[in-house]
Amino acid sequence: MFLKQLEYLVAVIEENHFGRAAARCNVTQPSLSNGIKQLELELGVTLFKRGRGQRLYGITAEGEKVASWGRLIIANFSALSNSIAEMQGNLHGKLSIGAMPSMSPVLPIILQRIRKAYPGLSVDVRFVGNDEIKIGLDNYSLDCAITYVDDADALGWCNVLPVFTETWGLLVPDSFEFEDVEEITWKDAAKLPFALLRQSMHERRIIDSTFSLAGCEVVPKIESESILHLMFQTQYTELCTVIPYHFTRMPGLHEGTKVLLLKDPVVRKEVGLFWVKAETEMPMSRIAVEISKELSDSGELHNFLYGPKQLMVGDDEDNQSDGYAAIKEAAGLD
Repeated sequence: MFLKQLEYLVAVIEENHFGRAAARCNVTQPSLSNGIKQLELELGVTLFKRGRGQRLYGITAEGEKVASWGRLIIANFSALSNSIAEMQGNLHGKLSIGAMPSMSPVLPIILQRIRKAYPGLSVDVRFVGNDEIKIGLDNYSLDCAITYVDDADALGWCNVLPVFTETWGLLVPDSFEFEDVEEITWKDAAKLPFALLRQSMHERRIIDSTFSLAGCEVVPKIESESILHLMFQTQYTELCTVIPYHFTRMPGLHEGTKVLLLKDPVVRKEVGLFWVKAETEMPMSRIAVEISKELSDSGELHNFLYGPKQLMVGDDEDNQSDGYAAIKEAAGLD
């Protein structure tokens, strides 16, 4: 019963509504309210600030402390259940992964390997910024996250496994002015019209700081939180955008465009898998770590992201692969 009471408390805090919390916990609202009152009696503290008619006006400091411990207890109980299920060859449940939006092309190969090795698992992927990733790792709503290694300090008390190196390219319309161009400096690129990610996004801050390092500034015509939207802007308009190179591996999404190596400087960012440090190993995060390490160590992840481009039916192999190989070599990705 004590575990259920903690789940009720966490649900009320996260949903900020008793009715929604009750629905989330699959109980009636009176049952949920009684469970929280019983938890208060057992601990001898008041968890919520109440007004007339027992209306809630927020959580007390003691309530915050109990909720923090409650999340840890719930996570550890879930880990215990998963560990026993794994010992019995019946591991099931949900693996929750947080990821920066630019990581979307990276996930299919990792998730495919996880699903193959553990068919009883379902996977929940959340594309969020680093602030949300930190919150998710802190409150155990995320088992692990994929983001930039140089953000390790901001994410707090976490383990990190570097898995691949990301570099950036300039996506331009495949027009006559770029016909014989394979690379461009950040300074020269700044003279072009741009569509870029929003300034609040971490990837945009990387882009802006690199333009600044090159002694220039870009004011985009369009801003968006979607890299795919920016790619479509380049595909159908005169605007250029800056994208991680692995997005060029997505067949059909960049027809009518080409990617140029951005140099002076060539930007390389190490990307890693993050998970919370704990005395007892959490099965879900361990699975993600083992699979990611295997793919990284074997070179499969690198080849998936930066290997020879997959040819579409009717494509000319020589024309398609030569320029891409040259860019890879110049960017130090071979």
